[in-house]
Amino acid sequence: MKIIDVEPGDPRLETEVLPVLRELRPHLTPGLFSDVYARGHAQGLRFSAAYDGGGACVGVAGWRVVDNTSAVRMLYVDDLVTAEGSRSAGVGHALVGHLEGHARAAGCFELNLDSGTHRTGAHRFYLRERFDIVAFHFSRLLKPRGE
Repeated sequence: MKIIDVEPGDPRLETEVLPVLRELRPHLTPGLFSDVYARGHAQGLRFSAAYDGGGACVGVAGWRVVDNTSAVRMLYVDDLVTAEGSRSAGVGHALVGHLEGHARAAGCFELNLDSGTHRTGAHRFYLRERFDIVAFHFSRLLKPRGE
């Protein structure tokens, strides 16, 4: 397995990374993904992609290094997805290892992520990967102006 970091503007983002990412984020269109990555890259957003021996993209991680008062410095994982046909083959484990390498190189003290409460299979994976459940994540939807 080969894992690479994919920069904005790389054509593989739309042709290889996005189809895997859409398994987790089905609302993403090519245009929206491009816009989000262009804006997010300035805020530290990065994408790493895992490729199998045949050259197919089988996993994607969106991540960023964040400085805050709770963790001081952490690598936060926005997205972590393995293509459905490649699950239970070590892809997620390899991506977590890749992200941990980035975290250590950046001087991070933690590797953090959130996971939807309905994603029980993912939770089993995170617990096997030695992540701890340390918080509740709360969210409030905001209506567009004028509504």
